[in-house]
Amino acid sequence: MLILTLPILLLLPLILTFHFRRSPFFVHQRAGKDGQVFHLFKFRTMKVDFKEDSLTQLGKWVRSFSLDEIPQFINILKGDMSIIGPRPLLIEYLDHYTSEEKRRHDVLPGITGWAQVNGRNEIDWGKRMAYDIYYVQHASMLLDLNIIWRTFLAVLQRDMTSYRNEKTITFTEYASKR
Repeated sequence: MLILTLPILLLLPLILTFHFRRSPFFVHQRAGKDGQVFHLFKFRTMKVDFKEDSLTQLGKWVRSFSLDEIPQFINILKGDMSIIGPRPLLIEYLDHYTSEEKRRHDVLPGITGWAQVNGRNEIDWGKRMAYDIYYVQHASMLLDLNIIWRTFLAVLQRDMTSYRNEKTITFTEYASKR
């Protein structure tokens, strides 16, 4: 995959650097396998000012093709992530998981996963957690191939749910209401 995406890895950072006038990469701490903290790499899609973060038109285009996820192959090479697994979430969520939800950290987090192909940001946190636990309990080559195929279709269809600019509740907000 790294070889296939190499042209994008070479060209897109130049375009993003010019567009944002800063590093083309967004680096954020996330919780991985066994809750270990690692630095997640993505391509920048938002401008940051003192008032708020805002998605640019270029950022919307990059997200619509999931190109912002490509730097996560660096995380895979480092051993922090896998192609398939529960999406790595913010480290501040760690203290809010139920004992069952903590099981999502029994496997490496992934660039795509069962929750992503079953609704992505369209589903609530309870369903996302249930899909992540399902994956942990039923991980297999057949399930991974199903997820890869469905991810490929979603990228081709340019699933727009990842950048609608709609306010979604954080996991912490969800956890405080259960």
